Amino acid sequence: MTITTSDSGWPDGPMLALDLETTGIDPETARIVSAAAVSIGVSSSPPACSWLVDPGIEVPAEATAIHGITTDQAATDGRPAAETIPEITAELGRALAAGWPLVVFRAPYALTVLAREAARHGVDFPAEVAPVIDPSVIDKHVDRYRRGRRTLPALCEHYQVRHDGPNQAIEDALAAARLAWRLPRAHPHLSALDLATLHTQQQTWAAEQAHGLQQHLRRTDPTATVHPAWPLIPTTT
Repeated sequence: MTITTSDSGWPDGPMLALDLETTGIDPETARIVSAAAVSIGVSSSPPACSWLVDPGIEVPAEATAIHGITTDQAATDGRPAAETIPEITAELGRALAAGWPLVVFRAPYALTVLAREAARHGVDFPAEVAPVIDPSVIDKHVDRYRRGRRTLPALCEHYQVRHDGPNQAIEDALAAARLAWRLPRAHPHLSALDLATLHTQQQTWAAEQAHGLQQHLRRTDPTATVHPAWPLIPTTT
């Protein structure tokens, strides 16, 4: 499927799909080992920027099992985070400055990881990250009670969109963009929302979803906390 945005009810022009592969699941401490930023709607072959990053720390075996990038590979073939983080952040900043929406699956994780990496390396991060299209939040809102997993591959299977390689940054970014294209067609009422309204609505939906998940987790762990912020978890200092 060639991805275009000209006939979508959301953006009238290009958008940028972002994906990160990292060292862990905690966005406050995870380091980027691979990233991709794919420009959608600017040509039939979406231009992509990709990075293999030496995070400067060991890549845990559990993370390698997911994305396939080892500590040795990142150190040997990757570029230092101090060089790559400014480039990734600049790509995001250019898209936002041009008015492009960002497509980010599970945005609070990916954007928080990138923001923390930027702070770690003294890189300016955009003061406002908007508008964002997060297929994970949208799908959970429009089809709340559907059984089954809500991973990126699972959503691609459900919505019948192409996904050429799970946990490969470029392929995951493209898959998220295809979901953003498909969702307003599968659920036509979404196409009535302009991007600013869609962004605001996702903030509300994400907070509701976080509250529901927190209640569920507290059945077994009374201290479980799920942060309601979207699309970025604010710093605590």
